[in-house]
Amino acid sequence: MTDQIEEDLMALMRIPGLSGHEDRVRRAIAARLEAMGCAAQSDVLGNLWVSFEGQGPSVMLFTHMDQLGFVVRKIEADGLLRLERLGGVPERALPAQEVLICLGEGRDLPGVIANKSHHATTSAEKYTVVPYAEVFVDAGFATKGAAEAAGLRIGTPVVYSPRAVQLGDTRIMGTSVDDRAGCAVLLDVAANLLQRRDGPPVHLCFTVQEEFSLRGAQPLAQRLQPDIALQIDLMLASDTPDMATRGEMALGQGPGVSLYSFHGRGTLNGVIPHPALVRLAEDSAAARGLPLQRSAQTGVLTDLSYVQLVGEGVASLDLGFPMRYSHSAREVCDLRDLAQLSTLLQEMLARLTPDYSLNRDDYT
Repeated sequence: MTDQIEEDLMALMRIPGLSGHEDRVRRAIAARLEAMGCAAQSDVLGNLWVSFEGQGPSVMLFTHMDQLGFVVRKIEADGLLRLERLGGVPERALPAQEVLICLGEGRDLPGVIANKSHHATTSAEKYTVVPYAEVFVDAGFATKGAAEAAGLRIGTPVVYSPRAVQLGDTRIMGTSVDDRAGCAVLLDVAANLLQRRDGPPVHLCFTVQEEFSLRGAQPLAQRLQPDIALQIDLMLASDTPDMATRGEMALGQGPGVSLYSFHGRGTLNGVIPHPALVRLAEDSAAARGLPLQRSAQTGVLTDLSYVQLVGEGVASLDLGFPMRYSHSAREVCDLRDLAQLSTLLQEMLARLTPDYSLNRDDYT
């Protein structure tokens, strides 16, 4: 199980898929599903899903395909590029990062976000974060005309240079672990669902534009009208010195369940999970002998925040895997957590019988 998850994860991490430009990732996932024998569907936004028939409450099990990054805002006369950020890009992590300018398969170009030469950096500048609007990308062009001749335009997608590297025996480091790790887990769940003999209806979904507006999954939920929504994404690992006060989530210690999330700025939204699904996750973990870590965070938000409000309301739960260094060019996860998350999801789905109660009074 871990080997296939690793293979899928590392392959998907190497494919650029800026929010709103996920098509290459979508095609790669669709091809994997087709090779398994799953007939996937897509909508006008680019969401991808495959449905498994069954009896009981219908489940939308989903994760997002897109990654954060940039679009070209301006091409300077000297060929340097100015960027507009797309998603929660951390400005302090930008200098000297290699990027990929996404012109199309076989035509992408490398570039680097400039970092002022150390020998010319003043004392005042050494401890200053440069705002993203002031950074520029050097892609090797000497003139604006040369950049345009290569195909660059205002609006061209730019992402951190895709990379996937194994760290030690079980960890993976690179770009877009958020949330290609979730995609790899759902591909593993899909392989299991193909073999099952009974269970609830499951819509396995790979969604778009989570990093941009958190809304790509909402139209798909409106189409599918699920009774239950299970969303898969990163959970903030708090096992490094800089994160020690944020919680008790550690790499290699198993999947996690979110008991509370709230963005706290900008989009004032979040998820307080349905008690039936918290119980389902806890009972399923216990039945399989799996550890289950718990998360309660401000500053975290997923597209489940909007999916939960579709129709008359959807019983919802965020599940995930611990991850370090979120939204940077080099994120880190542990394959053991991903494999156990897949096992947990399979057990949860198997327990959703036709008489499964979503009545809150049965659990509170």
